[in-house]
Amino acid sequence: MPGLSIIIPACNEARQIGPCLRALLASNPKPGAGSGSIPLPIPVEVIVVANGCTDDTAQAARGLAGEFRATGWDFKVLELEKGGKPGALNAGDAAARFGARAYLDADVRVSPPLLDQVARVLGVERAAYVSGTVRITAQGSLVSRLYAQCYAHVPFMAQGVPGCGFFAVNAAGRRRWTRFPQIISDDTFVRLLFAPGERIGVAASYDWPVVTGWRNLVKVRARQDAGVREVLELFPQLARNAKVTRPGIMGKLGLFLRNPPAFAVYAGVAVAARMRKTNGWSRGR
Repeated sequence: MPGLSIIIPACNEARQIGPCLRALLASNPKPGAGSGSIPLPIPVEVIVVANGCTDDTAQAARGLAGEFRATGWDFKVLELEKGGKPGALNAGDAAARFGARAYLDADVRVSPPLLDQVARVLGVERAAYVSGTVRITAQGSLVSRLYAQCYAHVPFMAQGVPGCGFFAVNAAGRRRWTRFPQIISDDTFVRLLFAPGERIGVAASYDWPVVTGWRNLVKVRARQDAGVREVLELFPQLARNAKVTRPGIMGKLGLFLRNPPAFAVYAGVAVAARMRKTNGWSRGR
């Protein structure tokens, strides 16, 4: 059935889920409703999966149900006793009505035009993976701000369609896999199911935050690196879609000359992460 299901896994995100959902509500034009231009006439549903929460994430999300009804979008909140992002994603998928899916982290903020642009691209017949232009944000910590300034210009982030924190697939694309496996990096897994030519980026942006402080940056970077290794070890056939985007000597020199303090922080975090063992998923806000 034509339409778009937006799935938001949320574990102890009571402070984040409200701003995340309000950013969705601020979409303009809204797919299926629209203002300012001709709307895309498809139904939309938003599914928040509160998994293993010990705070009031679910209650905070339900507090916006009336605003979603006024928008014309279906809205539901699922509560799972157990935590774990793959389980939350699978529960959201099981409840979704539409073949096209968007997966959104609770700490991400979409810009107003993003959903409309993504929904229009998802209308292609071939399998498609779609995301927006990621804006890496950091608050409160100088080291995090410097890390973000360099990270935004490394080839993986500046080229291609990384899909960090937000990605969408059409119905043909969603048939590339059944359930999300129990792995660290769900976004890497899905992205590598698509060849570079099947990944489509739109101009509209979204904000994706890095964590605060040196220790948390190292912890999360180690988890990210381990997640990529895990996907390639468990699903070696996906290596064909893993375009190498590491900067060479000249690329590193360019990053250094652009912002020496930022490069020093970024390189230091990368080295420290290689020396650290990781036990799986971590955020460290």
